[in-house]
Amino acid sequence: MIDLRLLREDPDRVRASQRARGEDVALVDSLLSADERRRSSGVRFDELRAEQKALGKLIPKASGEEKAELLEKAGRLAADVKAADAERDAADAETQELLLRLGNLVHPDVPVGGEEDFVTLETHGTIRDFDAEGFTPKDHLELGQSLGAIDVERGAKVSGSRFYFLTGVGALLELALVNAAVAQATAAGFTPMLTPALVRPQSMAGTGFLGQASQDVYHLDKDDLYLVGTSEVPLAAYHMDEIIDADRLPLRYAGFSPCFRREAGSHGKDTRGIFRVHQFDKVEMFSYVAPEESQEEHRRLLEWEKQWLTSLELPFRVIDVASGDLGASASRKFDCEAWIPTQGRYRELTSTSDCTEFQSRRLQIRVREGKKVRPLATLNGTLCAVPRTIVAILENHQQADGSVRVPEVLRPHLGGREVLEPVAK
Repeated sequence: MIDLRLLREDPDRVRASQRARGEDVALVDSLLSADERRRSSGVRFDELRAEQKALGKLIPKASGEEKAELLEKAGRLAADVKAADAERDAADAETQELLLRLGNLVHPDVPVGGEEDFVTLETHGTIRDFDAEGFTPKDHLELGQSLGAIDVERGAKVSGSRFYFLTGVGALLELALVNAAVAQATAAGFTPMLTPALVRPQSMAGTGFLGQASQDVYHLDKDDLYLVGTSEVPLAAYHMDEIIDADRLPLRYAGFSPCFRREAGSHGKDTRGIFRVHQFDKVEMFSYVAPEESQEEHRRLLEWEKQWLTSLELPFRVIDVASGDLGASASRKFDCEAWIPTQGRYRELTSTSDCTEFQSRRLQIRVREGKKVRPLATLNGTLCAVPRTIVAILENHQQADGSVRVPEVLRPHLGGREVLEPVAK
């Protein structure tokens, strides 16, 4: 959540952020009104409570008619205090509810607009000319089936649409990707983490995934637990309700977990293969830093993502995501999109978001600097979302005979394999 003091001091900035997101600007005025009622009712409660305490000291000293009048007044005052207390609690609850609906402040350098209004910052690698090489590229599903690596038919039989099995070299390829990604993150100073896939409501809400993203979240009603769509959630909640000494920062974690997404708004999108699925595994980077360090840390996370995709020898571009396409928690987000030959376009493989103090305020995570305690900043960055990475590797490194060349960084994790060969039918 944002700082209420900032809202009071500069409401126009918050209105501009909401407008850039395409969100309800009137929410800002509703929140200002609720906050004013919260503060004024709090003052009234304190005044009445002070009067009640003063009166309580007079009653034992009074007698006769005076005491009777004071007791009568004390009864009226007790009712007023109770009413003021209820008014204060109601205004506070309304303020918190409205505050939780407000997205993070959009960074001023973020391009304004919708999904297609991003700005391309960099382009890396060379897109292959398959015509010049003399063959038509196959898509990842055809390649995966011929390699004995992907089985979507039995995935659908067992679990429904958008589920799959990775088999044979497909399973080995996932393990190679995860091991290589964790190795890179560890070398960069991240602490490897295996995180829970089920979290409590306060963990999910604290990271901002029960607002605009709630339609894609799986909820277990009987247990009141949520399946995570990313290990960002348990990694963000890991230090919930804690105060961290400044000399421990930055804290960097690399979480590996299964991820679950309903993909409620993706009907008809990417229905072929394993690009958009309900369950997948992912290696996620997560950082806790001082607020003034968040922009620099954001650039570092992006560099680690670029290093990873370069090591996989994939052509990709980096985009500055437009304001209307940001998640509620993100102040700014960079995506790395790999070229997918059979689609003839770039598709998102990794992303990194600067969430500033938004999540830490909701999760009550603070940093201690001497005698001063304040919220810190959190950032996240996908290092390897496995299925999409497999899609990009198969399509970009395929050869005319149907085999797939293995990037050098993965070979030590694949028993030295340099090529994945089609299996005999």
